[in-house]
Amino acid sequence: MLVYPSAIDLSSSHLQLLARELTTHRRRIGSRWRRLEPGHQALLVLAHLRCGDTYSRLAAGFGVGPATVCRYIHEAVQLLAALAPDLADALKVATRKAYIILDGTLPPIDRIAADRPYHSGKHKRHGMNIQVPADPAGRLLWTSPALPGSTHDLTTARTHGIVDALAAADIPCWADRAYRGAGGPVRVPYRGKWHNLSPGQQAVNRSHGRIRALGERAVSVLKAWRLLRRLRCSTTRITDLTRAVLTLHLNAG
Repeated sequence: MLVYPSAIDLSSSHLQLLARELTTHRRRIGSRWRRLEPGHQALLVLAHLRCGDTYSRLAAGFGVGPATVCRYIHEAVQLLAALAPDLADALKVATRKAYIILDGTLPPIDRIAADRPYHSGKHKRHGMNIQVPADPAGRLLWTSPALPGSTHDLTTARTHGIVDALAAADIPCWADRAYRGAGGPVRVPYRGKWHNLSPGQQAVNRSHGRIRALGERAVSVLKAWRLLRRLRCSTTRITDLTRAVLTLHLNAG
């Protein structure tokens, strides 16, 4: 087997955060000995999340079995997911902002044609619908639990209580046409073909588009973690994976 040096484009604070949580967890459960110390387990998990390295590659690189790699990753992801903020925490931050930007993203998953609930007609592929609110600078605030890709963005936002929470907190929100009909503080562009809109409506849509484009930065934060570019795990684990990424993003510089 050939081995070569590699790198992960993350700061040492990401490693320190996860290693610290793993050390605390091992003491809490009374784990006496493991093949890898917390720092190396943290490095293994970050290589999986950030680079999308497979269990077999990680097993060969760290000198452990694939089953051990799977166990280490599941353990660390659950610890990180438990630290992620919920919607109420995100809204507390949002109340200090002028407005928020709401968008949805569809991480691709491996599914066959028969798995219709996971197929998005808009994106023409299988995936999971995740709602991503961002602040005016495009900074990620929260990630919603994942729903099957066939679920409409507005339905997903309502299912997770995002629309009602924004209305209750009176937080202005910019969103795309997929959220038409949300009402309350959710603002969407004017509907219709460009040439059928009045000059005033065109100006509003241009301004709306410039504001909403900043929300793509939050989506790009998730896409920077290569594992989320093509998920090959059980759909029941995707929510924890995105919440783990959210914790690493918010708590490590």
